Amino acid sequence: DLALSFNGTVDASDYPHNLSANIEQLSWQLQGADLPPQGINGQGHLQTQWLEEKKQLSFSQINLTANDSSFSGQAHVSLLEKPEWAVDLKFGQLNLDNLLVQHDAAATAKGDVQQGQSQSTLARPVIASQVDAVSYQGLKGFSADIALQADKVLWRKMAFENVSAKIDNQFGLLNIAQLQGKSDGGLISLPGTLDARKGEPRAVLHPRLEGVEIGTILKAFDYPIALTGKLSLAGDFSGSDIDAQAFRHSWQGQAHVEMNDTRMEGMNFQQMIQQAVERSGGDVKSQQNLDNVTRLDHFVTDMTLDNGEVTLDNMAGESAMLALTGEGTLDLVKQNCDTLFNIRVLGGWDGESKLISFLKATPVPLRVYGQWQSLNYSLQVDQLLRKHLQDEAKRRLNDWADRNKDSRNGKDVKKLLDKL
Repeated sequence: DLALSFNGTVDASDYPHNLSANIEQLSWQLQGADLPPQGINGQGHLQTQWLEEKKQLSFSQINLTANDSSFSGQAHVSLLEKPEWAVDLKFGQLNLDNLLVQHDAAATAKGDVQQGQSQSTLARPVIASQVDAVSYQGLKGFSADIALQADKVLWRKMAFENVSAKIDNQFGLLNIAQLQGKSDGGLISLPGTLDARKGEPRAVLHPRLEGVEIGTILKAFDYPIALTGKLSLAGDFSGSDIDAQAFRHSWQGQAHVEMNDTRMEGMNFQQMIQQAVERSGGDVKSQQNLDNVTRLDHFVTDMTLDNGEVTLDNMAGESAMLALTGEGTLDLVKQNCDTLFNIRVLGGWDGESKLISFLKATPVPLRVYGQWQSLNYSLQVDQLLRKHLQDEAKRRLNDWADRNKDSRNGKDVKKLLDKL
């Protein structure tokens, strides 16, 4: 339902060749299905003009609001057999959370749970929701050249600044030449294409992130992973629908990921290994540390996305306390993981000993697996300590055999060691 009111003046002195109007005191309100509960309303003013020979309708000096968003600029459309649009708009603030309703849902092992920002909204009529329409087919009916700028954008409660976009549509081939902005001191760029000219649409995106806070992104999409840090990413992804639910379920792609100053709450890798060594009878002590956080100064990995499953290869990270490598998988739909790390604990030991030196130099296997909200882990410290004791015993026997190499016992011990 659209309610519209305005005052204005119309110049018809050159009609039908030229017809222009100055629209003032414009107020409007839009309510209905798939809109926010409060609807969308605004006010403002603009000028319009119709040129008969060009079949062109122009909008200039646009100055409008939509809820708490505001924009200005100009646009025109040539009403040919397939309309041709040109749009240039600037937004002071664009609050998409008050203009769009998210319909994301991510499946879990127990069923579907709502993901992302949800709002109570009026549902579509049943007959409309049953129409099996192919996505983005409307793009085939027109061409467009669109330039957008925004000082501030709010989407899924993420704040962006200095957002700019350059988009053109050629009758179903949508090219996003530029779509970028700043967030949390970092830069996000999301160029790509959407080809809707054939039966099944295909979207290809090339995300580039530089120093963006990953905790903000995880919270925006309701992923229960207690991870923070500055994320940089360069990747290429493809799928059929451009939305978060489709990305989780049916997209594919690869990316190289780097993170700085990361914190993973709820699991202290260093502390877990040191306590396991102490429980296993290792003659070492660790410094008291009650902070249940794993910190890494730098972390890198190569990720592959395939229909909801993320494979992490070539993981490597380091800090003053530990260094790790590893690999693993994440299931975005079931929200579980299975990762294997090899960790060297470099700091936090109390004193120095041969065993501590051995542990600093030797990777300890650590498996982390299960649901994201209740992770499990297993350590293989006993086997590592047993190997260390065996190696130490061999070294001492070998030293004794070298000192007694001319005796019968020395020769026998040497032969035995060679067989082990």
